[in-house]
Parts: sequence; structure tokens; C-alpha cells
Amino acid sequence: MIIQENLSDGLQLSIAKSCQALEVSRCGYYKWTCQQHSDPFSKDNDVDLRNEIQDIVLEFPGYGYRRVTAELRNRGYVVNRKRVLRLMREDNLLCLKKKFKPVTTDSSHGLPVYPNLLKGVQISGPNQVWAADITYVQLMHEHVYLAVIIDLYSRKCIGWDLSRNMGSHLTMNALDMALKNRWTESLQGLIHHSDQGVQYASKDYADCLRKHNIKISMSRKGNPYDNAFAESFIKTLKVEEVYLNEYETFGDASRNIRHFIEKVYNEKRLHSALGYKSPEQFEMEAALNTVA
Repeated sequence: MIIQENLSDGLQLSIAKSCQALEVSRCGYYKWTCQQHSDPFSKDNDVDLRNEIQDIVLEFPGYGYRRVTAELRNRGYVVNRKRVLRLMREDNLLCLKKKFKPVTTDSSHGLPVYPNLLKGVQISGPNQVWAADITYVQLMHEHVYLAVIIDLYSRKCIGWDLSRNMGSHLTMNALDMALKNRWTESLQGLIHHSDQGVQYASKDYADCLRKHNIKISMSRKGNPYDNAFAESFIKTLKVEEVYLNEYETFGDASRNIRHFIEKVYNEKRLHSALGYKSPEQFEMEAALNTVA
């Protein structure tokens, strides 16, 4: 950044006029000059940057890390998004505001509704109960829908799909993935549990379940506890992945969600109900104990 410039008549522009010509603030210029003589990644510099980030978040509580980064640059800081995201995450300053909540369950339909088969069921192994649910994910300029299927024994996400609309293909794609990952001819008594939404009550979805000899179970209308495990997974996904990021595009959301589900949640994330094991570790140890 060059603030003073030699003119043809030997005069120099003042700092104030130079800042005005370059469309930068004087405050930003002085901060920039200080940064040139210090380590930009030093702890002392982090303290100054953290304070500035806190001031921005207090002034603009709806800002995520991308907008905070842009505002920092307006104020003269030379900083990248990754560093701002790290500092905001460490200081619990990420915006968790939900812009709106689209309705994902349409149970006002004339399709068959099935009874709740989970009452009294004792789950002792994988592929006894699969729980399915739908949620939405907010992008920068649109929202998309996510369908998931969870094995209630290990809490593992065995099927999922992300789509711009909430048609029956969304849930069918998640079911197809679950079937490819888990279904075998030897499975007996498997229950598929969901809400009474039109996607799960549709003829194609029900026919696919019956074709694979899977029993159909549905929550009671308006009861938030019948599908609690699938909803718990969605809450974890939202808090630990979705709310910490600002997805600009559908591809951005899909890549991040895939990584979280398949590489973080299923493989690494410790679950208190599983004795602080990941879903895959829990299933592997259960399989070894069965063989033994």
C-alpha cells in the first residue's frame, strides 16, 4: 500500500487525501502500517484481531465469518477467511441464527398411514430398526433439503441425499443408499420408521420397502418423541457442521455434509450412548463379540 506519492511539482499528497483517493480509512491505514512491522500470526496480533471481531459481531450480530472477514478488510486488516473462522469458532462468535424454518412434513394427504411398530421393541443389533427423517439446509441464497436414514442400534447414518426440492426422489435416493449399504436376503424383521409425511407414505416408497420385506412404521401425528434418534442426528449435524459454515453453493453444501456424515460422524465422532465410541467402531466391536 502506497499512501504518499511524489507529484510532478515535487509536492506530496497528505495521508488524509491519499486515503481518500485510495478509498481506505485513515484508521485502516495506520493499522496496516503497524502490521508491516509485526508477525501477522503472533498471539499479540490475535488479541487485537479478536477484539476487532468481537466489535464487529456486536455491531452486526447476523454476520457470519465471510462478512466479518470482509468488514475486517474494510477496517485495514490483512486476514483470510480461515483464520477468521478459527478465531470466531474458538470464541463462540459464529452466527447460529436460523433464517426461517420450512415445513418438511406434509401429513395432510390421502395416502395410507401405518401404525407405530416401535413400542416395546428392544434393539440388540444392527438392521433391526432404521429411522428416516427430512430437514432443510440454508445456503447463501437458497435452501435445500436433506433426507437421512439412521440405524438405531449404532446411530450410524446409512443413507442420505441432498436436493433442491423435497420430492419423493429425495427420500428414495436416501433409501437406495441404505439398501446398497446394508440390505441382504438374510435380514428378517427389519423395521423402517418415519413420520407420516407424504414422501414416506408414497406408493413408490412403500412398495420399495415391501419388496425388500421391510416393515413400515410411522410416528403418531404431532408426537416429537417417536422419531427422536433421527432428530438427534439432525441436531448434531446442524450444530457441528451446518451452523458453523456459510454454504455458497449446492456443491459446497454437498461436499461438506458428505465429509461430516461419512468421515466425521460415522467414523470418528464419539457417542455417549455408545460408550464413547464412534458408530463404526461400535458396530465393528459388536460384530467381533458376536463371532467370539
